[in-house]
Amino acid sequence: MRKVVLDAVVHGVSPGDVFENVASWERYQELAPHAESVVVHRGRPEPTGSSSWELHFRSGLLQWSEDERFLTDQLRIEFEQTEGDFDVFTGTWTLSLDGGNPADTAVRFVCDFDFGIPSLEGILDPIAERVIKETVAWAIAGMHEKVTFGGGLDLTPTNVGGAEAAVPATA
Repeated sequence: MRKVVLDAVVHGVSPGDVFENVASWERYQELAPHAESVVVHRGRPEPTGSSSWELHFRSGLLQWSEDERFLTDQLRIEFEQTEGDFDVFTGTWTLSLDGGNPADTAVRFVCDFDFGIPSLEGILDPIAERVIKETVAWAIAGMHEKVTFGGGLDLTPTNVGGAEAAVPATA
């Protein structure tokens, strides 16, 4: 099982506003070069959602559909694949006030995935981890004016769908 973790601080935006922004899956296609297609079947303001995703992955597309639970009072989003390329794909978004500055929001994205192909995990897992992490980073950076990323996010250019695309710079 592979774990993807992305930590970010969104400066000057309340956790409630960041929550609504990151749950706007339909915006990811315009903000993240890896996102070929994001279709929202049901989303906010409903307490549960459903969406389908296609991300550029190697020379093809990584595809899945997921169900989401929007736990607004906990500033938490939970998601789990219902069908797709993963054997297992599940995760959370957790938001809170940043302890360093009460006007900032700490964002933590965590997902666990497994393709169910042990012989290829050394090849596929690192690429999928990078694509997922960069997609989330691009979306967060595109939705907010000032974002700082933690956790050793690699901000080097990457090849997306045959074209060079740079991961968003940290503020």
